[in-house]
Amino acid sequence: MSLFDPLVLLLIAAGLYMAWNIGANDLANAMGTSVGSGALSIKQVIIIAGVFEFAGAVLFGKRVTSTIAKGIVPIDSILDPHLVAVGMLAAILAAGFWITLATFYNLPVSTTHSIVGAVLGFGLMAAYNGIIGFGDIKWAVLGKIVGSWLVSPLLGALLAYLIFSIIRYFILQKADDPYNIEKKFVILQTLTACYIAFAHGSNDVANAVGPLYAGMNVLDMAGLSIPLWVMALGGIGMVIGLATWGYRVIETIGTRITELTPTRGFSAEFATASVVVLHSYSSLPISTTHTLVGSVIGVGLAGGLAAVDLSVIGKIVVSWIVTVPIAALTSAIIFAGLLGVGL
Repeated sequence: MSLFDPLVLLLIAAGLYMAWNIGANDLANAMGTSVGSGALSIKQVIIIAGVFEFAGAVLFGKRVTSTIAKGIVPIDSILDPHLVAVGMLAAILAAGFWITLATFYNLPVSTTHSIVGAVLGFGLMAAYNGIIGFGDIKWAVLGKIVGSWLVSPLLGALLAYLIFSIIRYFILQKADDPYNIEKKFVILQTLTACYIAFAHGSNDVANAVGPLYAGMNVLDMAGLSIPLWVMALGGIGMVIGLATWGYRVIETIGTRITELTPTRGFSAEFATASVVVLHSYSSLPISTTHTLVGSVIGVGLAGGLAAVDLSVIGKIVVSWIVTVPIAALTSAIIFAGLLGVGL
């Protein structure tokens, strides 16, 4: 099939749209702590993300991309490659629409939940139409993914709590000038901003290019190895999303959950990036959003429960809960609609 076939072009455009959404929402919340603490400006964050997000996507993003592409729905069991390509297009569009809506309302939803739910929605619709069996969906893999979603924010919260508690007890409380210590931590937080951008690129690029690669693979447009240009497309799209619309979610993460200082921001970012890289190595698509919000809450709790705005957390958690079913239902509807119009 030609690269200029309408279905292929739609897949590429949808993948770029999804990557843009990930940058506007997920990458924005990953970098929001640096802006909220005053360590970096939005322009500096965009430059850092442009380098390290792209590097993480290209150098370390293939493991999770394979899980998103083939780990949930057994696309190799679907004899008609055209159906797979249309299904993956439906999944990307469904996830993208939901994330656009969430970003408009300043909510840091999980792009990972969105795309996993959307791919599952395609699988369920395919099973409903008899294309595959319901038992063919890889429920065990899905169970591992869901389990990692529950564990990652708790790990982030615990690690961030411990890191900040150590910094506060051994450094801040014993310093003659805590303000001067905070100024020094600006440098360390700049380094952790690079770390978290790399970690985010390594895991969340899969949310954009996983379904894109799956669709192109069945159409014989990509081999067994994920093309470098596909990973680069995801990296570029995410950076553009951060630069053009990321400020909305940066405000929520950086200022509304708890007060952030360079020491607190450093603790949250280091904890988040470490948890994300660990899961990327394990090929599991976790939510950077969940992990970071958990880490920010952990840092806030280290200063006492009153330091955390529970009303903001409540809204965020509700958006997390509804993400998978909304994305799955939307994907199923779009898949049926695309087939109905003869795509």
